[in-house]
Amino acid sequence: MRHLLKKEKNYNYIEVGEGKPLIILHGLMGGLSNFDAVLRYFGDKGYKVIIPELPIYSMSLLKTNVRSFAKYLHDFIAFKELDDVILLGNSLGGHIGLYHTKLYPDKVKALIITGSSGLYESAMGGGYTKRGDYEVIKKKAQDVFYDPAVATKEIVDEVYETVNDRNKLIKTLAIAKSAIRHNMAKDLPKMDLPVCIIWGRNDSVTPPEVAEEFQLLLPDSELHWIDKCGHAAMMEHPDEFNTILAEWFERRKL
Repeated sequence: MRHLLKKEKNYNYIEVGEGKPLIILHGLMGGLSNFDAVLRYFGDKGYKVIIPELPIYSMSLLKTNVRSFAKYLHDFIAFKELDDVILLGNSLGGHIGLYHTKLYPDKVKALIITGSSGLYESAMGGGYTKRGDYEVIKKKAQDVFYDPAVATKEIVDEVYETVNDRNKLIKTLAIAKSAIRHNMAKDLPKMDLPVCIIWGRNDSVTPPEVAEEFQLLLPDSELHWIDKCGHAAMMEHPDEFNTILAEWFERRKL
């Protein structure tokens, strides 16, 4: 990624722009670069866009769970001395954003989720019995997207390296179990803050009915679809994603 990774205290993060704090939360296998287009676009639009590197593989196994990551995010927000943050999360990142909002509602002004876990997990972290087979891993990486070409060799290599690292695989499976354990269905109706749900119509990891359930359960939410799009809308259709989000920000005066 072209942006400089800042390293302060126990935190690694990218920060671009000035203005309202927009914190981006990446997914389990998602790199910070997945949000490159969002960073560039909103960093010029009156937002301080921050992407912390979540300690997915560096936490102790006992702390490798959604709740611990939500607390880590809370500590990071305190370290940065931020208030009224807007959280944007993809996949596991969306789940962490939701759980953080449950624990610390006074800190969060609005929430954006895309392909978020929290209600349904399609064997998240599973299916790696043939993890030594590069072609199998390549197919799994491609299946995340509507257009398999989005899964570049760099992305496939990263997934392959992750699932063939025993420590990372154990933690991936621990997170998968934690995501199922920390189901948010009972918590969502109490979250009375603006939520923008942006979803790929062809998401096979968290299918469209999951987005509809999120909309049903979150009292102040809007659901926006992106066609010909899988699990990572901000990667497959960055311009459409940014337009939807910018218009929502404008409507909600955020």
